[in-house]
Amino acid sequence: MLVWIALAVRVLYMTFAHTWRFSPIEDHFNFGHEMGRIARAVATGYGYADPFNGHTGPTAWLPPVYPLLIAACFKLFGVYSNGAGWVLLALNSVFSALTIRPLWEIAQRSFHRSVATWSAWIWALYPAFLQYAVKWVWETTLTTWLFTFALVLALRMRGIGEDRHESPTVGEWLGFGLVWAGIALTNPSPLLFLPVAGVWIILGCPLRDWQSQAGKAVLAAVLFIACVAPWTYRNYRALHAFVPLRANFGAELYLGNGPGSNGLEMGWQHPYMAPDQREIYRRMGEVAYSKMRGDAAKAYIKQDPLHFLHNCLLRTFYFWAGVPRTSVRGFWKQYGPDLNFDLITIVGLLGLLLTLTRRIPAAGLYALAFALLPLTYYAVTVSARFRHPLEPLIVIFTVYLFQSAEKRWTIWPWR
Repeated sequence: MLVWIALAVRVLYMTFAHTWRFSPIEDHFNFGHEMGRIARAVATGYGYADPFNGHTGPTAWLPPVYPLLIAACFKLFGVYSNGAGWVLLALNSVFSALTIRPLWEIAQRSFHRSVATWSAWIWALYPAFLQYAVKWVWETTLTTWLFTFALVLALRMRGIGEDRHESPTVGEWLGFGLVWAGIALTNPSPLLFLPVAGVWIILGCPLRDWQSQAGKAVLAAVLFIACVAPWTYRNYRALHAFVPLRANFGAELYLGNGPGSNGLEMGWQHPYMAPDQREIYRRMGEVAYSKMRGDAAKAYIKQDPLHFLHNCLLRTFYFWAGVPRTSVRGFWKQYGPDLNFDLITIVGLLGLLLTLTRRIPAAGLYALAFALLPLTYYAVTVSARFRHPLEPLIVIFTVYLFQSAEKRWTIWPWR
């Protein structure tokens, strides 16, 4: 029921608020940004290419799942059309609503039904958790759903919340590998958490089963590699280099840490904004350009490591406290969302701390997710949407924190 309520709220909002009507400024760049550009190239016969303006050649700037989804909508409803915008935001809304099911199961297994029910209602109705579904053509809600589902699989395989539990089967391990392959081809950043989750599952089995479980985990890894391999092979053929998932790390590293960086991305040096950089990118090719920018970033970091450390600390703060919005005017428009973002972070982290203190089942796994998922963003770049895959857990911990509060009578000293 809550999945349908959440879906209805999201679809009704984005329909009547007309968020599916994207501005044509900069040739519709806000419609999917680089993903939209790649999708346009696919839909118009240029292949998986051209992540910026103009024809710049084959790309692996972004992994394929969501750009190909956009491309399918462009083929069916028209490139950058209102129909394609509505369908894509409706699909985002589906992914966001489906997140309720694994969110509920996580809360039910580690805590109890009341925490699960309240967490699901908050996810369904709280505006801050709707925004990436109803406004952004990007992979954020899909990644969040897949990651939350991967957590549920880990809990099931470890037997959290069950009275009796048998060691994971081959089928469960293969499902685990398949879901993580989907994450890798959508947004590889959460992959830092994959080996930790796999080891955590094996350690929950009886010692006598560790060898057999390790063998099943290897089968899951083989399936994972088999799912990712066609994309890697395509990259080798198109870019003439070994690119397992995406090719933009060096460029992004420079944009976050080059001379003049201040903890945020230096967008004015990004190929989509800087014609000179775009021409260098087109002339060199994506792999060589990214390597050139990455080498420059590493040289500058080596020259001034304190500046890099300062940027990392700033990005860590921005990840949890919100990214400054210099283009917004007005107190409430500027600081209101930040206050909401900060409050969610504070109560969520306090709830996680309480979960660890009380040794709630799987608390260590949740803490590792909070520790590992942001690491890449601390070092490279940061955006408010990067926190979204952790927000289902933040909601659960927030509800648990408030439901754990105790009523106490205050005795004033003068009474």
